[in-house]
Amino acid sequence: MFHAPNALQRAALTPVTGESEPRPAASTAAREAPAPVAERPAPGTPAKKRDAFFDNAKYLAIVLVAVAHSWVPVMDGSRAARALYMVVYTFHMPAFIIISGYFSRSFDLSPAKVKRLVTGVAVPYVVFETAYALFRRYANDQPDVGVSLLEPWYLTWFLVALFIWRLTTPLWRNLRHPLAVSLAIAVLASLAPGIGHDLDLPRVLQFLPFFVLGLQLKPEHFELVRRRGARLLALPLFAAAVVFAYWAAPRMQLGWFLRNSSAPDMGAPWWSGAVMTLGLFGCATLLTAGFLALVPRRHMWFTVLGAGTICGYLLHGFLVKGAAYSGLFDDHAWLVGPAGLVIVTVVASTAVTLLCTPPVRRALRCVTEPDMNWAFRRDAARI
Repeated sequence: MFHAPNALQRAALTPVTGESEPRPAASTAAREAPAPVAERPAPGTPAKKRDAFFDNAKYLAIVLVAVAHSWVPVMDGSRAARALYMVVYTFHMPAFIIISGYFSRSFDLSPAKVKRLVTGVAVPYVVFETAYALFRRYANDQPDVGVSLLEPWYLTWFLVALFIWRLTTPLWRNLRHPLAVSLAIAVLASLAPGIGHDLDLPRVLQFLPFFVLGLQLKPEHFELVRRRGARLLALPLFAAAVVFAYWAAPRMQLGWFLRNSSAPDMGAPWWSGAVMTLGLFGCATLLTAGFLALVPRRHMWFTVLGAGTICGYLLHGFLVKGAAYSGLFDDHAWLVGPAGLVIVTVVASTAVTLLCTPPVRRALRCVTEPDMNWAFRRDAARI
């Protein structure tokens, strides 16, 4: 998903900034970020060639994010829908985060890169966290809802997490065993009921290993999942995941997939936090590899939409929550069923696709890709 990098690329979701070295053999994934945040080339600098593979992955992942969010109001009582939700939630955000980490490998605390982090992540967070707070206050008739930048709501947690992860990138790049350390932190976060929810820290820490994993990846690792053998293995992998999820659906709490609570918070034994954190990390990594194996490598009709995934990510929440606030699902009980699930899936896919289009991206550029040279010293402004 790349083109004049946008916010979701800057993070590589750079759903969410980053740059990297050229990829061998296949085109160039270098220095173009996939995920909710992206990087803009310096004025007068020719745009870098985008890699269709990553643009395709970003677009398909954002569709899965929107679809899974839209399923929440209509999946009650459906074991199959709950199973599909569990499978998608196992890997869609880990996939974004792994790619974000991959494109953040060269991040340091230089003025230019700090500026990119502020303009591509912090500014969209402040704007959309405020917008969602006002939306809840007036669309859902909650006059007591205030604006608090310490309490990310719904979708905006990812921007907070990305900001923190990227700031700590130099640390992870210098540790001997960064992945093991990040997994230990995630396990501890899953055990600690008193960690609090400022900046959504439970989720930031429990998703951290995926970002650190992305930092460790090299272009050749992505070449491995693009082989024919990997594609052939991906289909039975997902089939097995669906079967297992169908069995586990009535037995497992969805909070494990959201990663926004500790085991004690969910009423589970403390040791289950360690088991589920490590188990879900393994499952998410496998399913992410399977997902990337199925992503088309060539230019597709939706490839151009990869540059606008930040818009799709941040805007689709208004549609999903707006439908719930309006009583749509209460007034049309038939939506809670197989037919409703299909219709909601089609509508959500179509809506998020439209939100990723170039006109929407251009309209939101002042928020997702602000210039802000006026706010930075000359050495940071020259990027």
